[in-house]
Amino acid sequence: MLKIFAAAVLSLVVGQVLAAEPATLRIGYQKSSVSMVLAREHKLFEEALPGTQVQWIEFLGGPPLIEALNGGSLDIGNIGDIPPIFAQAAGIDLQYFAVEPNEGKTEAVLVPKASSVQSVAELKGKRVALLKGSSAHNLFLKSLLRAGLQWKDVNVVYLSPSDGRAAFEQGKVDAWVVWDPYYSAAVVDGSARVLGDGQGLNPAGSFFVVSSPFAKQYPQSIGAIIQTLAKAQRLSLDQPEASIALMAKTLGLQPAVVKSYFEHRSSTPIRPLQAADIATQQHTADLFFANGLIPKKVDVQQAVFKAP
Repeated sequence: MLKIFAAAVLSLVVGQVLAAEPATLRIGYQKSSVSMVLAREHKLFEEALPGTQVQWIEFLGGPPLIEALNGGSLDIGNIGDIPPIFAQAAGIDLQYFAVEPNEGKTEAVLVPKASSVQSVAELKGKRVALLKGSSAHNLFLKSLLRAGLQWKDVNVVYLSPSDGRAAFEQGKVDAWVVWDPYYSAAVVDGSARVLGDGQGLNPAGSFFVVSSPFAKQYPQSIGAIIQTLAKAQRLSLDQPEASIALMAKTLGLQPAVVKSYFEHRSSTPIRPLQAADIATQQHTADLFFANGLIPKKVDVQQAVFKAP
């Protein structure tokens, strides 16, 4: 009987060790995520998790990535500050597990180069394009409030980045709020100028999120995932020229566009969330609720991954 019990315990322990590394890791990424793209191109996840099959799925923005995570077709992903807030408000079960801080330079409110508009305050009554539920949504709300305006003072048109650019270039909207590399592409080609960015608006940065079922089943893998992302970020800082060339080739963008984006990024390491990150994100969530942009209050702390 004792031998049978010991064998059962050993089997359980071995099973737990094997379960510490998932058989498959499905990663959602966007062109805006330098660390994700470099990790993919350098096969850093395959190196860190040799027993795991890694699958990459590209998204045009955070909202569709969240939908995939909620639908069970994705395990982890990189998004801006607003998608997880919208997700919590909708009852979607996800967890924040890391943050890539920034200084607010990676997204901007753009106007056509020949526009007479010189300040955010002058956008009152005008048409502005942005992706609903994205970090651009947050940037524009905070920009309006700082300019003394309310959300209702402008005519917001919700468009994807590609549709937003088309509307912007065709003169169908007066301004476009978007993130890199779309932001840098519009400025580098001379079609846009910057009305304002996120500096001074207490940006939270971009977040890495995981589906709750994956986090519960493979909590020991989260640390390795964070280290891998940090390694990719370090590559972009230590080898900027090679990283810019690789990003430009992979994404089909001009090197000048990628270089501009790199100049907007922060060198603060990717890391687990700290109290200040959670507080900033909670402030943003409260602000969106107060302005009627989400249906209910959310508690950010409840969605933060807690390492075992």
